[in-house]
Amino acid sequence: MDSKLSMKAYLIIGTMLFALFFGAGNLIFPAQLGQYAGEHVWVAMAGFLTTGVGLPLLGILAIGFSKSKDLQDLSSRVHPVYGLLFTAALYLTIGPFFALPRTAAVSYEVGIVPFIGDGSVAIGLIVFSIIFYLISLLLSLNPTQMVDSIGKFLAPAILIVLGILLVAAFVSPMGEAGPAQGGYATGAFLTGFTEGYNTMDALASLVFGIIVISAVQKMGVSSSKGLLKATLRSGAVAAVLLAIVYTGIAFLGATSTSQLGLLETGGPVLSGASEHYFGTFGAMLLAVIIILACLTTAVGLTVATSEFFHKLTPGISYRTYVFIFTVFSLVVTNAGLSNIITYSIPVLMFLYPLAIVLIMLAFMSPLFNHSRIVYVSAIGVTFLIAIIDGLKTLTGSLGTDNPAWLQSIIDFYAEVLPLYSDGLGWFVPALAAILISGIVARMRNRNRAESPAFTNR
Repeated sequence: MDSKLSMKAYLIIGTMLFALFFGAGNLIFPAQLGQYAGEHVWVAMAGFLTTGVGLPLLGILAIGFSKSKDLQDLSSRVHPVYGLLFTAALYLTIGPFFALPRTAAVSYEVGIVPFIGDGSVAIGLIVFSIIFYLISLLLSLNPTQMVDSIGKFLAPAILIVLGILLVAAFVSPMGEAGPAQGGYATGAFLTGFTEGYNTMDALASLVFGIIVISAVQKMGVSSSKGLLKATLRSGAVAAVLLAIVYTGIAFLGATSTSQLGLLETGGPVLSGASEHYFGTFGAMLLAVIIILACLTTAVGLTVATSEFFHKLTPGISYRTYVFIFTVFSLVVTNAGLSNIITYSIPVLMFLYPLAIVLIMLAFMSPLFNHSRIVYVSAIGVTFLIAIIDGLKTLTGSLGTDNPAWLQSIIDFYAEVLPLYSDGLGWFVPALAAILISGIVARMRNRNRAESPAFTNR
């Protein structure tokens, strides 16, 4: 018999989940979206919330619904080798390759840059990142309840500080929303949809799912139905908090351009707005809280990634992985926030479709009796399109021409695939693969059930 959870329990788990999700990207990308979407900010936010809030909630639920032990267990339904490679790629993406370096880079952009001269920015980043990662290294080598305690304090603190800032922005906007820029001018929703990839929360949700399920189980819920219900309610709390914060920051960004100008990243939008409304003290308070929040996120990502790879290769110690990932992240951080974002986008254009289709398969799996042929066909089709999208985005980021072979594939995809120009060319083929292979799987199961050899067993 499941224990009946109170609303307080759902709020506790939901706030914990919010704290897990809420990191550097959750601050800067809605602000950047607001600036560039301008007058189309609400349409763009609808797309952003789909991938930045809706997908992470579905990712959490997918782990519970599929009764998987973890992401590797779920993705191994395609093939054990794929499960290993996909999980490792996801951990590296939300760890030392992109999300982990971003914690220090955002801390520096928001917390330090506004208070130093332009000529000291590069050397300042080196000094700050060394101190940041030294603290992160020491805490990650000996993870204690202190980090959890700081996290529990910082989640409400950052909500309060951001809440005050966003209320000020709504009551007394810095200006009118400006004209939409780039893709936001012609396709605000779909541009916002793919911009939501940058939070990396849908990828992280496939890792965090088991943490939420374990927390619910510790409160006395064990049945599959009870776990799914409790996870949904707790996830809804986190989703509502994220949606409110994202929407407020996007509005702040949209109304800031007349005062702050069109900025390269979202970090200076927050620091500039804090100083506009509350002076130097406001900017300093926001800086301290964001640096501490990013530090606890960095420790969490370092610990999770190091534990995964130590489990994968027990011959290499956990402490060694912590050191390797910390040093690697330090180097990547000093490439600068804009470069980290630029090079992360091609990887996300590749990984996100695979993650979304895996989430879809997790929910639809009972319809085709968990047949591997459906997983292989859907992921295979998605992979063939997503890998080209990733390469196309990479060449675009580098400002180079596509090789002839790549351009010919892109031209073919653009001609035959619906929504390809919007970055969603994989969607219809993946659905078609699930439908066709699902029918084949059901027919095969039916034929086996009706065969004499089967019925005589």
